[in-house]
Amino acid sequence: MPKVTFHRDGAPAETVAAEPGTSVMRAAVRIGVPGIIGECGGQAMCATCHVYVREPYLDALPGLSEDEDAMLDFTVAPRDPRRSRLGCQLPLGGALEELEVDVPAGLE
Repeated sequence: MPKVTFHRDGAPAETVAAEPGTSVMRAAVRIGVPGIIGECGGQAMCATCHVYVREPYLDALPGLSEDEDAMLDFTVAPRDPRRSRLGCQLPLGGALEELEVDVPAGLE
């Protein structure tokens, strides 16, 4: 079962297992990770599931769509050109059997 670990400044890391195909955003909302709201329900329309993917996992990520790229310009926390992604656009499983992300401050 795929796993995602959420890191937040000053808080213990939280790891959750999820069914294949579950997005990082849905996994976070399910366990109540502060800072990930998923206000639009996973439609890449609100940027409230912004995460910074940790370096070792970047090459396994799916490509960035035009919609996701546009929404990343509207995140509360600064966009990192390489690491910023919307959690709703990152399905777990396949190449992403394991993933670690940093949750930016700002939406707690």
